Amino acid sequence: MSLSSHLEQLKKKHLNLSAEVEAAQRAPGTQDLQIAELKKQKLRLKEEITRLSS
Repeated sequence: MSLSSHLEQLKKKHLNLSAEVEAAQRAPGTQDLQIAELKKQKLRLKEEITRLSS
């Protein structure tokens, strides 16, 4: 897999996680711990994208 395609996949995952976080925050039964875990995953992806981009 080339670096550019890997970055594109990471960006798609990051975008999907953003949508998941937003949906979870709007859902009344979602626990804060679950939202926090999604945000951590999103942050790890962002850090990896930044690291690979530089």
